[in-house]
Amino acid sequence: MAITTDVNAQYLLSQIQKYQSSMQVTQSRDAVAGINPEMLDRTNFATTVTEAMGRALNQVNDSQAASRAMVTRFESGEDVPLTDVVLSMQKSSLAFEATLQVRNKILKAYEDIMNMPV
Repeated sequence: MAITTDVNAQYLLSQIQKYQSSMQVTQSRDAVAGINPEMLDRTNFATTVTEAMGRALNQVNDSQAASRAMVTRFESGEDVPLTDVVLSMQKSSLAFEATLQVRNKILKAYEDIMNMPV
């Protein structure tokens, strides 16, 4: 399990670094072209956020499905260590709770924006 976590962490770190470098290139290109980042299309941002949340929800769903499958295998008597079952359940629970907190923060931000006086 530790090897998988380390590999996932390294993969995520490399993705973040790749994203940061691409953002720097984009910002440099926009500055040369005279593009103001504040004038960019707002719907593109909304689409990006929506897609990111959709992917996150799918990952949480996959994690919960894998956890349920492991519990089922354990209950049916297959050779699955109890520690792996409990760890899988805790991971899926933590992923769900984190996603729930992100959703709550997004809803709170939306409510704050909608309640702003115009």
